Amino acid sequence: MLPEEASKIVIRPYVTEKVFNTIDKENKLAFLVDRKANKHTIREAIGTLYEAKVISVNTVITAIGKKAYVRFDPTVSASDLASKLGVV
Repeated sequence: MLPEEASKIVIRPYVTEKVFNTIDKENKLAFLVDRKANKHTIREAIGTLYEAKVISVNTVITAIGKKAYVRFDPTVSASDLASKLGVV
């Protein structure tokens, strides 16, 4: 997947208190994503944009849009990635 395509799928990181708790406890981050994107394309886009191995993707559609909760491989630190993104 090209970085241009990936940036259209992943809109931005999503930050709440709940997400802060999951960063440390479960090695997860949350992103707002394109509503038409499926789990497979979200996994590819995250891997392309952030060069991180993704274990699982869970999605939920809310009033603000589609959110993807992404769990990373134990070799990838979600807190390090969050600090690179300016979330923490």
